Amino acid sequence: MEIDHIGIAVRDLQAQIALYRDRLGLRFEGVEEVPAQKVRVAFFAAGGARVELLESTAPDGPIARHIERRGEGLHHVAYRVADIRAAMAEARAQGMELVDQEPRPGAHGALVCFLHPRSTGGVLTELVQHVGSEWQREHGGPGGGASRP
Repeated sequence: MEIDHIGIAVRDLQAQIALYRDRLGLRFEGVEEVPAQKVRVAFFAAGGARVELLESTAPDGPIARHIERRGEGLHHVAYRVADIRAAMAEARAQGMELVDQEPRPGAHGALVCFLHPRSTGGVLTELVQHVGSEWQREHGGPGGGASRP
């Protein structure tokens, strides 16, 4: 599988955008709000993957809770899959614990599912299927990756 993106939890999105764009030199691709996940996301190109900075839009959102418990920093690693439902079924068959029982909407119109860190060596892992998205148009294919978690 290929890495789709690395998600980093931040308190102040604007300050971190400046850091990643101006100091680290990553190409800034814009900001999108994902209401279903109570998050605002800034995107940066990083080779064939992206870095996503995640700022909570609500005090009870998952990113706010993550920062409260663990502070800012790495939140998750996401992998591209061609068929998210097939990847979820395979993960279940392998005895992995899924956070999401059904795919949910993600940024850029993608479908996403999280695998619990208890099943993935302590790292929150996201599966991403790009469906009719900008990424899919740029890279071709139904999801841009293998269906295996």
